[in-house]
Amino acid sequence: MLALSALAGAPAHAAVPLIWAFGDSLTAGLGLPPHDGFTTQLEGALRRSGIPATVKNGGISGDTAAQGRARLLWGLRGLGVKPDLVIVELGANDMLRGLPTAQLATNLDLILAELQRRHIRVLIAGMKAAPNLGPDYRRAFDAIYPALARRYDVPLYPFYLDGVVGRPALIQADGIHPNAQGVAIVVARMLPTVRRALARPDPAG
Repeated sequence: MLALSALAGAPAHAAVPLIWAFGDSLTAGLGLPPHDGFTTQLEGALRRSGIPATVKNGGISGDTAAQGRARLLWGLRGLGVKPDLVIVELGANDMLRGLPTAQLATNLDLILAELQRRHIRVLIAGMKAAPNLGPDYRRAFDAIYPALARRYDVPLYPFYLDGVVGRPALIQADGIHPNAQGVAIVVARMLPTVRRALARPDPAG
């Protein structure tokens, strides 16, 4: 009875971690049925690895980092509980639109600052600039994610599309978004980083 009482008093997320994938169309699973999208595949991979996590989809197609920042607070409120981990995956649309890199850096910084203020674990899923944007833009863009990871002392998965970009068989007809097989590769490569991020000490501690 004492053991059952102790379990009853434990927070739900201690047994079932809640992960919020907060991003754009790559997180949202644009062009894919829900069971093939990033969040569903990540949840399945975590559970197969022994972590009975719930992964909530916080992706909105087309979002820039500024748009993500604008909806961060209501998105967190919509979860109903504090997540155990937020995967921040934003910046691809800033890059595709050629928006200033300083603007991207500022908006991501504000997102991370708010999550830190709320003592929420974070994993940054980075992006790489396309070569056609020129070396200066590419250099500035690519430096943003590792710099922010160092500043906030959070884990970084350097390139969300690692292992997929440049492989047409893994990309949808739009030439941008991974197909189901491509998402599976993204998840498999990111999984160890997600597991380590979940295992980090509680920021509130």
